[in-house]
This record gives sequence, structure tokens and C-alpha cells, in this order.
Amino acid sequence: MSPRSASVNEAMRRRSRERLLQATVELVEERGYEATTLADITRRAGTARGLVSYYFAGKRELLQSAVHRLMHMELAAALEREPRTDNAQERLARAIDGILGLTQRHTTLMRTHMASILQAEGFIQCPEQQRLASLLGGTMADWLAAVEPEDFEDAEQEYRLLRALLMGATVALLLPGAPMPLARLRAELFERYGLEWSAGDPPADDGIGPTTASRRTAR
Repeated sequence: MSPRSASVNEAMRRRSRERLLQATVELVEERGYEATTLADITRRAGTARGLVSYYFAGKRELLQSAVHRLMHMELAAALEREPRTDNAQERLARAIDGILGLTQRHTTLMRTHMASILQAEGFIQCPEQQRLASLLGGTMADWLAAVEPEDFEDAEQEYRLLRALLMGATVALLLPGAPMPLARLRAELFERYGLEWSAGDPPADDGIGPTTASRRTAR
């Protein structure tokens, strides 16, 4: 039997890594972070225990990578859903709604994730986080080029601000006992970026109604 080619080995490693990430998402949502062990994850993924330490420094890094992968997948799906569009304002609206919607659908997972990144070590610069940053940052750059081209050189800073605002909205949605309504948080973000309320994926029965955010608030 001839040895596998490098490309086949790489594809197998990628699939094993993705199975570990998917199993982490499923188990943390089912059981919580503390009750989920690395052994549980490898059993669910159907992989060898040693693969976890090969790919990840520990459970915390595995969790962050798993959540960033999920966020990237959901954001990509929101941006590319039918009808597909190149309109920069519609795409930014879809991106915002994608992140807010994911937070509502995966409350336990996102609450655990936010607690993880607020620890001293902060963000883990994994491939999944970099892909997410590239997609969200590109969406912001396209919006800036279309709406405020004179500020395009500030695209990186605008991306960082958008990321911070989305993180703040995520925390507000997840705050135990006192969550902010999604529609209210969405309205604030849409006003800042001058987005039509009907763009993206507006919530039903929001209590706010259609609005056009015609101006951006001060930076």
C-alpha cells in the first residue's frame, strides 16, 4: 500500500481539527464548560486524545478556536445567503445581525466565550480567529469605501471599533438578569452606521418599527 500524499494527510488533519472544534461547541452547549472534559470532546469527535495537545495548548484555546470557527461560519452564511449582494450597507447589516443572532441562539456558548476572552490572556490568535477577523474587517472596509471613502485609511481602526461595539452588544444580550433587548441594541448599531432598519435580518415584533438611520454618531 503506497503512503498517503502530503495533500491527503493535510486534508485528514484538517478534518480531525474541525471535528474537535465542532464537538467542543456541541458539548459546551449541552453540559457547560466545566463539565466538559477533553476526553469527552475527543470521544464525541472520534479522534485520538493526543490530537488535542497536538493542535491546541489546552481546553481554553480549544474553546476559543471552536467559537471563532462557528462565528466565521455563521457570518459567511449571512453574507452569502440569497439574494446575494455586493451592496456594502446591506452586507454590514447582515454581518451585525449575524453576530447578534448567533449570540441569541448560542447563549451558553457565547457567555462562556466572553468570560474566556476577558481573562488576562485575552484573544488567542488562532487560524479561526484570523479568518473571522479577515471577513468582518473586509466587510467594514467595503462599507467605509462606499460610504466614507475619505476615511478609508482608517479601515483598521473602524474594524476594531465595530468589533468592540459587537462585543459590547454581546455582553448586553447575555447579562444575567438584565439583558438588553436585541432590537434596541440593533437600533443603536444601525444608527451609527446609517443602515436601513429593513436591511439585513430585522427582528419580528421588535417594538421599534422601521427607521432610517441617516447619520452616524460621533466616533
